Amino acid sequence: MPHGSLDKHLFKRGSHFKPLSWKLRTSIALGAAKGLAYLHSAEANVIYRDLKTANILIDSRYYAKLSDFAPEYAIRGYLTKKSDVYSFGVVLLEILTGRSVNERHLLETGYDLISWAMPYLTSENGILYVMDAEIKGQYTIRAALGAFSLALKCISADPKSRPDANQVVQELEQLQDLENSENIRSETLQTVL
Repeated sequence: MPHGSLDKHLFKRGSHFKPLSWKLRTSIALGAAKGLAYLHSAEANVIYRDLKTANILIDSRYYAKLSDFAPEYAIRGYLTKKSDVYSFGVVLLEILTGRSVNERHLLETGYDLISWAMPYLTSENGILYVMDAEIKGQYTIRAALGAFSLALKCISADPKSRPDANQVVQELEQLQDLENSENIRSETLQTVL
């Protein structure tokens, strides 16, 4: 894929991999969610099993493509579609925070990404603290709160409380619509002033 995998853009920034904008991040998250929803709704009723940022490839138009897909894994162990949704929630946290679930600094302090971020995800100041500094000012606080709220639903300890992949797609589409409408309102207000 021309733009490599998502993890490279989030965690290995440098001359080859620039930070992704808020708009690209939400678009990639939506594309990955749509791919997952397709797999879950397909006649084969497939469980992806290994959803992570390294397995989300980005094409020349920055569309997300799920890779490393092996359907035979679906029969190993006890996995469900809700397991995939949990993994998507972790991916969404990585997209929003710009931190890896396996970030050494967090692990050395006794945290993983979820336990580190969880206390901050219910307030505006907390959201601003955990959001990737590379995208500061590119999002509305309502959209950021909505995105983190969705991530929390996806990583719920109770699988029955997690949304299905189609619900994830719907919520991400609503967040993009919200962001677009708030940006239009903001531009209109600036023109009037």
